[in-house]
Amino acid sequence: MNSTRRCVARLRLLGILCVALAGATAAALFAHAQSAPSSADSSASRRDDALLDGFRHVEVASVSDALEQLTGQRMYMTHRMRPIFPSRFAGYALTVQLKKEENRDPDALKGMLSAIDSGGQSSVYVMVVEDGADIAGMGGLMGTAMAARNFSGAVIDGGVRDVAYLQKIGFPVYALGIVPSTSVGHYRFAGANVPVVCNSVAVKPGDIVVADADGVVVVPRDAAVQVLERAQKLDFEEHSMYAVIEKLKSILEAVKQFGRI
Repeated sequence: MNSTRRCVARLRLLGILCVALAGATAAALFAHAQSAPSSADSSASRRDDALLDGFRHVEVASVSDALEQLTGQRMYMTHRMRPIFPSRFAGYALTVQLKKEENRDPDALKGMLSAIDSGGQSSVYVMVVEDGADIAGMGGLMGTAMAARNFSGAVIDGGVRDVAYLQKIGFPVYALGIVPSTSVGHYRFAGANVPVVCNSVAVKPGDIVVADADGVVVVPRDAAVQVLERAQKLDFEEHSMYAVIEKLKSILEAVKQFGRI
């Protein structure tokens, strides 16, 4: 009789342990499902990575031509937007707007810094400084924060300073000029991740910004796939034409053969 009771007790204990183990397993699986990205999210991320990689390997001039051919839009920034050192990058626009306003508010530019902390890998910091050609919109501290968060680069419709340090850490910046001034006390944060007009080009958050030695071009996100395909075609044709021109010693014959210049 005692052995029977012990057997029943063991069976009850085993049942309790099985229920507990099943509950823990279910909880773990639920937590994993909640935290792990879905296959759709992973697939979208891979497509985004491939898209950016494609833009990193085509000439910005070809991107500009492709945009104009496909959309009729001129999405290139002016000759005044130049790099502080030779560089090229592609990434997604994180926009920031500053407005002129004399102030003594220590938090006047806090939103500008928060925007940096909200960005991450492949972000491009696109800042518009109102009437800011002679105002440094960013410098070494902001550049260090962007580099630490793996931003692709920065495009400043305004000035930049601390360029020696930015060159030292290798963080690419395009700006209207190099100036030693500050925006502190003279500007106020006016918004982040909002549509802006940067050096005459409309930029929306998430648009693709591409830059190389020829300048900066903005690609609207909804046209990016078609623009990349056309830019790659234009790149191939142009690079093929170099050899033909050298062989025939005639640009007219090369243009006749490829139908472009």
